[in-house]
Amino acid sequence: MKWKLQFLPEAEKDFKGLAGNQQTMVAKAIKKVLENPLPAAEGGYGKPLGNKGGNNLTGLLKIKLKSAGIRVVYKLVRTETEMLVVVIGARADEEVYDTAQHRVQKYEL
Repeated sequence: MKWKLQFLPEAEKDFKGLAGNQQTMVAKAIKKVLENPLPAAEGGYGKPLGNKGGNNLTGLLKIKLKSAGIRVVYKLVRTETEMLVVVIGARADEEVYDTAQHRVQKYEL
């Protein structure tokens, strides 16, 4: 199945705000996960999120780039076979999950 990639406008700004080498690493990771963005329990690469730092992120998945210290949070839109990137941010704190929760509410995801 071919998945389509979409970014929330803010997530696109997150991506463009990364350093050049970080952009390359994130783009490569997204491309790999896009081949099979399903949750790991369904044979894919996605790591499901639940409650993180007091934020209910059930239904969202993450990609961890440990060496770069970056997380990518995304949602699968299964009716359209689309992978929607919600936020890209540092792994150092839980701020990425706060931002994800805010954007989920804003866009009613």
